[in-house]
Amino acid sequence: MSTPRTAAITPQSFYEATARQRVRGLFDAGSVTEILPPQERVCSPHLAALSLPTAFDDGVMIGSARLEGRPVLFASEEPAFMGGSVGEVHGAKLTGLLLRAARDKPDAVVLLLDTGGVRLHEANAGLIAISEIQRAVFDARAAGVNVIVVCAGRNGCYGGLGIVARGCDHIVMTEEGRHSVSGPEVIESQKGVEEFDATDRALVWRTMGGKHRYLIGEADAFALDSMDGLRRAVVALFDQPVALHLEAVRREHEALQRRLQRFGTAADAADIWAGLGVPDPAGVPMLDKDDFVSMADPLRERSDA
Repeated sequence: MSTPRTAAITPQSFYEATARQRVRGLFDAGSVTEILPPQERVCSPHLAALSLPTAFDDGVMIGSARLEGRPVLFASEEPAFMGGSVGEVHGAKLTGLLLRAARDKPDAVVLLLDTGGVRLHEANAGLIAISEIQRAVFDARAAGVNVIVVCAGRNGCYGGLGIVARGCDHIVMTEEGRHSVSGPEVIESQKGVEEFDATDRALVWRTMGGKHRYLIGEADAFALDSMDGLRRAVVALFDQPVALHLEAVRREHEALQRRLQRFGTAADAADIWAGLGVPDPAGVPMLDKDDFVSMADPLRERSDA
């Protein structure tokens, strides 16, 4: 007797899903069209030259789709392939997607970033790719396209793409997400375990996690780790592009200066939370999503404050 086939099941947890499962879970059913799919075999030439494993999509899926009926372009990084790292081909796919957005003007670009940063095996090619992605983000935004980052994956959002993310219109995070320029292991290796213990998971999430980033105004939306929760959070930002001009940059710099003045000597994120007026800083990690957002919204640091 033959075994009946079953449809692929998409996990409801974004954190646990693969790049393609995330795309299936977030965007409207039947609306996804992939650009340069795996059968095109556009692979990194550098990894093969080093006798390292390659992926037929170089660890990132790009394409077009609809979200609640509205046209979007998307990118989804595969967390299991080389930590979602950016090499020459991976970066070129992201850059090309953003340049297409500047030309075609979809309602939004949704970047599902899950990365440790530049792929060190590709050295300068990866670094150049990051600069090209950043320029393309600004091209898309200058054309009036809202670029929204989802930072909710296993690898966090670090390195060059951590910087790129802050150059986008909006960042959506979950409690499980992490966002920073340098990852925990990098900080520990450069400054020592006394400065930052990368094995202290509570410290890592307290310092770089979604709750902290939302409280200090670096994440624009805080969602549950679920496809439905993230979909609603992204859709809510569709019609809220952020102006890209010199005055906006000046306000952002002024906000960073105020933050340094207020919290530059803080030894721990919990000290910052206390300074913001959080009534029980030690209890923040235990708050569920709704209670956390209700507490955080009146206290959040924003660049337009």
